[in-house]
Amino acid sequence: MKNSENNGIRFDLQIIASWIEPGSRVLGLGCGEGDLLYFLKKNKQVEETGIEIKESRVEKCIEKGISVLQGDINEEILDYPDNSFDYVILSQTLQQVYEPEQLIKSMLRIGNKGIVSFPNFCHWKIRAQLLVSGYVPITKELPYEWHNTPNIRVLSIKDFRKFSGEVGFRICKEAAISVQNNKQGRDVTFFPNLFATYGIFQIGARGD
Repeated sequence: MKNSENNGIRFDLQIIASWIEPGSRVLGLGCGEGDLLYFLKKNKQVEETGIEIKESRVEKCIEKGISVLQGDINEEILDYPDNSFDYVILSQTLQQVYEPEQLIKSMLRIGNKGIVSFPNFCHWKIRAQLLVSGYVPITKELPYEWHNTPNIRVLSIKDFRKFSGEVGFRICKEAAISVQNNKQGRDVTFFPNLFATYGIFQIGARGD
């Protein structure tokens, strides 16, 4: 998807949307205010479902006409039968999950493919802040102090690739991106673990 075709959604969500086949069954975990699901419903005619824990965000989803459940993604995902969806999306939420291995396995149980994105903690600006200041880094992608952050873990693009081998899932597609503002950015192919602000991965079960 070209930068100029931002379609009103964040650049990272543009990448994810470009990976979704029209007419698919899509589950958004921690779907926020439903921007991605709304875009996919409007432009790719997907059959959408979202799960979001915050009531105010659920209300925004309902206003957009999104099918949404209010609840904890770790619990709600257990109620779905195998192969309920074509894609299960976990966008910028993995770093807030207590049991990421179990959640990834659940995603690939109920979905043919999973899509996972997260801030890359090994971006050079984060490394430089930590080296120079000695404090926990604060960036646009990770804008919290250590004492009020919802992020319970940090990871890099290389960490996730290693994680895939340890847990036993397959990486089908990946994108490393640098975001200039919410709706514009670029692909990073040169030392992505150093220069990308976000990693985005499409994953599948082994043997698919």
